[in-house]
Amino acid sequence: MARPDDAQLTTKGLEARGTGRVLALACGALAHEILAIKSLNGWAHMDLHCLPANLHLWPHKIPDAVEAAVVRFRPEYERIYVVYADCGTGGLLQTRCAELGVEMIEGPHCYSFFTGNDTFAARAEDEITAFYVTDFLVRQFEAFVWKPMGFDRHPELIEMMFGNYEHLIYLAQTDNPDLDARAQVWADRLSLKYQRRFTGYGDLVPALRKAVTL
Repeated sequence: MARPDDAQLTTKGLEARGTGRVLALACGALAHEILAIKSLNGWAHMDLHCLPANLHLWPHKIPDAVEAAVVRFRPEYERIYVVYADCGTGGLLQTRCAELGVEMIEGPHCYSFFTGNDTFAARAEDEITAFYVTDFLVRQFEAFVWKPMGFDRHPELIEMMFGNYEHLIYLAQTDNPDLDARAQVWADRLSLKYQRRFTGYGDLVPALRKAVTL
């Protein structure tokens, strides 16, 4: 399968293709990681369908979008696993998934499950002034952060919105010097100290392994 385009994943998502028995219903920001894990493990019976990553700009829309996809695909799959954390829905997504009878990955957001939920929780108090980015967010920082927050037009807003942050922490899923350099640039533009922390895929691997076991 060709590598999905980040711009498409941001605004359109990724359509499920294949004849698998398990569907991973995910955020577009996780497409590359899920496809890599699928390939490494030879999970031919798992298909991937991604909703647009930019739904995170409007978290209240995520539960309805997930429900629509579950209703659409339920007749075609033995199991649907929702690869969204809470993602700013205030528990509404978990409630909706329970009503639909589908499981979802544990954690408040992808920063947590990439780090490992237990490890992230243990560090949370010490990193309250940290702004986190992942591989996908580094690649799509302009589309997700810079332009939606108006920094391209009104740079004076940076201090207003990021003045209480001290660090930009890049939670790296892969070893990619180009992404490392780009994350450093964004940290500099936000006037934040930079730190790179390799996480790999964290809790995403065991969660998907459990999901694909029929």
